[in-house]
Amino acid sequence: MKERIELLRYFISTLAVSIACSMVGLAQVSAPAANKAIAAQATANKAMEDGRTKMIADWTRAKEYTKEYLDAMPEDGTNFKPNAQDKDMRTFAEQMLHLSANLFMLGSTATGGANPYQGKNLEKLDEYKASKAALSKIVLESYDFMIAAVKNMDLAKAGEPLKLFNRFDTTRSGAIAAAFEHQTHHRGQTTVYIRMKGVKPPQEKLF
Repeated sequence: MKERIELLRYFISTLAVSIACSMVGLAQVSAPAANKAIAAQATANKAMEDGRTKMIADWTRAKEYTKEYLDAMPEDGTNFKPNAQDKDMRTFAEQMLHLSANLFMLGSTATGGANPYQGKNLEKLDEYKASKAALSKIVLESYDFMIAAVKNMDLAKAGEPLKLFNRFDTTRSGAIAAAFEHQTHHRGQTTVYIRMKGVKPPQEKLF
């Protein structure tokens, strides 16, 4: 009986040692895997932050370029449009205000922040069309709003799905990309406005 008890004790001790060794081995195997996962996450985080830095630089460049357009247009061209008889054509100011309204709207939609001009149709507000200074102020404010939105955006949510205008499926980052394309389009439309006022438009600003 005593021998059986000793044998059982030996068996239990051996089993315990075996289990302990297995656990050590598992830990040794798991440690490199965990380190790889940590390194991969760090790489991903850096890539996202690099992307944010690039977006901020692009939006800053876009703001500076749009300011050059605003500065180039003479004061008496603020409410000019190529065809004064076309009721559907936007004036220079309305093009810029349309652009700005979109930046406020998409910037807030993409980040979940508050739109400071929610419910207001900027294109129809005469206070921003009264002078080039008033127009420039709100247009540049809209770029500052978007730049701040990109700076504060939770990148972990950048890929979250959104539906814009109850029609278009995109993501939070996709909304910001759409805003960039939109402002480029409407700023570009005003090139002919500036030319028709006898002024050379600003040089292209790709970098």
